[in-house]
Order: sequence, then C-alpha cells, then structure tokens
Amino acid sequence: MSAPEPPEGFAEFVAGRSAVLLRAAWLLTGDAGLAEDLLQTALAKSWRHWQTVHTADNPEAYVRRVINTTYVSWWRRRWRVEVPAAALPDRADHSDLAEGTANRDAVRRALARLSRRQRG
Repeated sequence: MSAPEPPEGFAEFVAGRSAVLLRAAWLLTGDAGLAEDLLQTALAKSWRHWQTVHTADNPEAYVRRVINTTYVSWWRRRWRVEVPAAALPDRADHSDLAEGTANRDAVRRALARLSRRQRG
C-alpha cells in the first residue's frame, strides 16, 4: 500500500517555506525538537485542507495560523501541577494525610447527627 499523493502545490510549498515556518515554530516553543513536531502537526492539518488553502491569497499565513492554534492547544493541555525537584525526599511526608482523615471523620460524625431531611 503506497502513501497518498500530496495535493497539487503542497510539496513545493513545504520545500520552499519549511525553514521559515520552522523558525516561527521555534520562536513559540523555544525547543528545536518541539518546533519540528509542531511544524509537522501543522503541515499535516494543512495538508488535509490544501485545496482550499492553496487557492487562498496567502497559504503561508494559513499555515502560520495553524501553527499558532496548535501550539496554544498543546500549551493548554500541558499539565502544570507537577514541579520537578532537585533531590528526592528520604521518605514521604504524611502529616497532611492524618489531618485530612481527622477532618473527614468530623464531617461524617456531624452529618450523622442531622436528620435525613436536613442531609437531603
């Protein structure tokens, strides 16, 4: 099974504008590997709609827009809660766990004192 043929003008566009588009992707990511991934993803998205894009006035502007929206999508999905530490702790700190258990038990006892109607 062979790969599908690229739409008319797509290969020429990629050959002529990839370096410029890669620099734009690098400016967003700050990382060469991520910039390449971003550009490839944007080109794949643009490839699917190339007949429409190619007939537009400025196909490069369209691909740049796809690069920007794809990057924003990646940025929004990235999990920002975990922060790497320089050194691992010797053992886990469970002090907040005991406090949480005590609070949970107190809430359960307080709810148990309420009537069914008050709880609902």
